[in-house]
Amino acid sequence: MSEKHFNLVTEPWIKVIDDQNQEREVSMEELFTNTAHYRQLAGEMKAQDLAILRFLLAILTTVYSRYGADDQPYDWLKLDEQMRPASFDEDAFDSEWHHIEDELLNTWHKLYRTGHFSKVVLQYLHKYSKHFDLFDEEVPFYQVTKEQYDSIVPQNKVVAKGKGTVAVKQMNRTISESNNKPDIFSPKTPIHKDDISPEALVRWLITYQNFTAVTDKTKITAKEKFSVSKGWLYGLDPVFVVGNNLFDTLILNLIVVPQNSEFSEKLINQRPVWEFSTMDYIQVRRDDHFPQNLAQLYTVWSRAIHIEWNNDRPQIFSAGLPKLSGEENFLEPMTTWKQDKKTKEYKPNLRWINSLGKAMWRNFGQYVRINTSGSASGDREPGIVTWLNVLKRRKFIRRDLPLHLMTVGLINDGNATSQSPAAEFADEMQINADVLFDENKTKRNFWPKRIEDTVELTDKIGSLVWHFANNAGNLRGLNDPGSFAGRVSARFFEQLNQPFYEWLAGLTNNDERDEKVNNWKKTVDRIASSTAKELLNSATPLEIRGKDKDDQLINIFVYYRIFRASVAKTLDLGGKKNDGKN
Repeated sequence: MSEKHFNLVTEPWIKVIDDQNQEREVSMEELFTNTAHYRQLAGEMKAQDLAILRFLLAILTTVYSRYGADDQPYDWLKLDEQMRPASFDEDAFDSEWHHIEDELLNTWHKLYRTGHFSKVVLQYLHKYSKHFDLFDEEVPFYQVTKEQYDSIVPQNKVVAKGKGTVAVKQMNRTISESNNKPDIFSPKTPIHKDDISPEALVRWLITYQNFTAVTDKTKITAKEKFSVSKGWLYGLDPVFVVGNNLFDTLILNLIVVPQNSEFSEKLINQRPVWEFSTMDYIQVRRDDHFPQNLAQLYTVWSRAIHIEWNNDRPQIFSAGLPKLSGEENFLEPMTTWKQDKKTKEYKPNLRWINSLGKAMWRNFGQYVRINTSGSASGDREPGIVTWLNVLKRRKFIRRDLPLHLMTVGLINDGNATSQSPAAEFADEMQINADVLFDENKTKRNFWPKRIEDTVELTDKIGSLVWHFANNAGNLRGLNDPGSFAGRVSARFFEQLNQPFYEWLAGLTNNDERDEKVNNWKKTVDRIASSTAKELLNSATPLEIRGKDKDDQLINIFVYYRIFRASVAKTLDLGGKKNDGKN
């Protein structure tokens, strides 16, 4: 193994789509040099792209917390030979922190205007080139050495015992197969499920540290018992920004001044996992310290991994690290938040398998501040959205810039003992910056509140659709009319998804609010009517004949008239204008 090398800085491993719409693999050196020429990351799955995006952001966040866009160090810190902060000007942080904040933001703005990253990024990559080598004997990328692994696991789990391994087919999230339960619909035949190239292994190694599950049983040794980490990203409802090309995506998500956390030296002193000595990092995790900066958070490990190589096939040893608590840890910018009703504490939201079909727009209030007072509807605003608002207020981005918010992730199977990936979700919505961050303080004209009210109104129509379908199912004599109604309701919302996204993307701050909302109401009315008529046209003789209820004959036509009247009353298309009160 000593003669083998696979260096992420110079070897192609990142899958992208270029500006000619061709898929290709590039090195980190190529990527950061030509970022604007790539449309997007294009890995094996969207969840992998998100994990790699955060890895790339960790590099950029680290570099530009130390150097300006002119590649010169900031005057309020001194750097050592490894390009790391040796000391900070404490007086500057105490009395001139606004100046430091302005400098960091100006660096961002200069990079955004030039449309590319500066050469200091490449200098940093080459400085840490050894740490980005998959086969390095001392600091293999995202791994520990055999000696280190043996020193942190129980004696019966050392490498020589051959226990505590994770198969490639389990790490590869397009398969996610254990040795006990084969995946019938795998994209690979059984004999090749554990075959993997170095470049693919790197991609899945980064992904696995973020989306891990808890099927493996080996843990590192610790004084206190702990719950093993399932992967930090796996415990979030992620949200991030997608730009017109990969540079735009990276720069818009590059938070040089973290939001929702107190500005401090610790917050600015970025330290990704490769800048720790391995054993120091393991001790930090043993001590249950939550990451203090974004670069550390973006590169957080869920497992201490060691890889043995046998004829180009990896044998992967994996030891679980302690689970990180997400409660009140607002350093994380890429998640929606949920408030615990009992403790009143906020923790990252989580998607469940029963919400898989629910589109992003139906949770609009979780992503945006919808009250003129600045508070969200029971949930905190994601840090990335707050960051975009900072850019808009500073006039770094256009007021009418279309912002694409995207959510991507994996949903677990609901089994507490495995939490294996059951499905991937991905969705996005576009909204203009001046609509998302409307400065109008009157409820009647405040776009985010009007949009959220419109979403809630649409949900009420969805409920009416469900009840009509449930009544039809009862008349039809179905064993489970509720499930039938659920399927009808799901189809109703599926037909609404694209029209809503187009409506949302078309909103501007110059619009007459009532007119735009009424346009959407008409769309909802049309699709609700179409859904109901489909049920009416397919009515069975039992539904047409109906049943006696309270000495009255109730059939599908009666339920249809009730449904149409209820929809008309709820939408109030011919009624008074919205006064913004609730």
